[in-house]
Amino acid sequence: MERQQDYVLRTVEERGIRLVWLWFTDVLGFLKSFAVTSEELEQAFEEGIGFDGSAIEGFARVQESDMLARPDAATFQITPRGLAGADDHPDGGVARMFCDIYTPDGQPFWGDPRYVLRRNLEKAAERGFTFYVHPEMEFFLFKDVADPTPIDAGGYFDLTPSDTTQELRRDTISVLEKVGIPVEFSHHEVAPSQHEIDLRHQDALTMADSVMTFRLLVKEMAARRGMYATFMPKPKTELPGNGMHTHMSLFEGDQNAFHDSSDEYHLSKVARSFIGGLLHHAREITLITNQWVNSYKRLTSQMGYPVQEAPTYVCWGRHNRSALIRVPMYKPRKERSTRIEIRSPDPACNPYLAFAVILAAGLKGIDEGYELPAEATDNIYEMTEQERKARSITQLPNDLYDALNEMESSDLVAETLGEQTFEYLLRNKRAEWDQYKSYVSPYEMERYLPVL
Repeated sequence: MERQQDYVLRTVEERGIRLVWLWFTDVLGFLKSFAVTSEELEQAFEEGIGFDGSAIEGFARVQESDMLARPDAATFQITPRGLAGADDHPDGGVARMFCDIYTPDGQPFWGDPRYVLRRNLEKAAERGFTFYVHPEMEFFLFKDVADPTPIDAGGYFDLTPSDTTQELRRDTISVLEKVGIPVEFSHHEVAPSQHEIDLRHQDALTMADSVMTFRLLVKEMAARRGMYATFMPKPKTELPGNGMHTHMSLFEGDQNAFHDSSDEYHLSKVARSFIGGLLHHAREITLITNQWVNSYKRLTSQMGYPVQEAPTYVCWGRHNRSALIRVPMYKPRKERSTRIEIRSPDPACNPYLAFAVILAAGLKGIDEGYELPAEATDNIYEMTEQERKARSITQLPNDLYDALNEMESSDLVAETLGEQTFEYLLRNKRAEWDQYKSYVSPYEMERYLPVL
């Protein structure tokens, strides 16, 4: 750590960095930041920067509000000019670092989402595992936040010669790579003005930081071109939603713990039990992977649209994109690429908490030796309710209230998040549901006011 801090201090001096933005997230996954000058950076490393934790969602009560933010030198990146506050200082460059949150007595703060993920990664490390993830980030581009009109009429993998949204994707990838976030590929998604950028696999903590940076940069790049980018799970009734299909694998050193060449699916016992854990605890963790009222508009059958890829039912399959868990096709002599994909998360989740509960559910499956149920080879949406029941295929929560009830009784989620974060989320989401229930929607006004 001292070596990394020395590198940052030396780079700041050599590159003329005058301002360093320090970032962290609240429990709901919103990015918070404040800036220090280069002269204050060394002290920030040594002592941290104090702030009022009671003003941050889910952090602390007024009587225990003092918190310290300590920058993580491993996350240091120089910010390209024009983005993320890089024009805030006229006399030099700007950089950013993520912070870990501590209490005044120097202990890690249990309500810090980054620390929640760290704790669970340490549990995996105790078993000899490193957890890697690779999310597919979907988003819409609209004319304006007040005018959610699609900008293009493209469909899946479409390319048009003068596609301004294609240019936005290209420029966004260039900026992402400048801040150290590798991209696997990008393309137009199925709906008009819907796009996807896939981030190359990284360890889960680095990836959670990358997702937070990605969401900010995509929005800023869109705003510079006069567009509005949204990661809202279901922004329009007539269009499919935004997903964050997440590929994952466990490694033991350089060996992929999910691979077994002798298995018919090329899945090891570890992988089978990991999938079993995800399926067994799927309903319990859904409030974390899909935390908004709007998230459940995506996790329902999208009537009238030809493509339905948001999962509704708890099952797994190799080539079945209607399943919650998919096992991508095995590529010969590429054992390291063996992985599984969970398709329920949306890109508006808190990535630290989402990766933590996904990992915890999988590790529980390994620890308890959960068996892998039979593969679902048919389109789940075309099966009757009786057929699904006969095959023990259950359904994900129908709405936020259903998900709340599932999580409230989950020992797994309570242990994974810690008491403070667990209780805060229950209170916050109950309040969100109560507000949603009492809201009279335009649908109700249009349907009932003229006739009742």
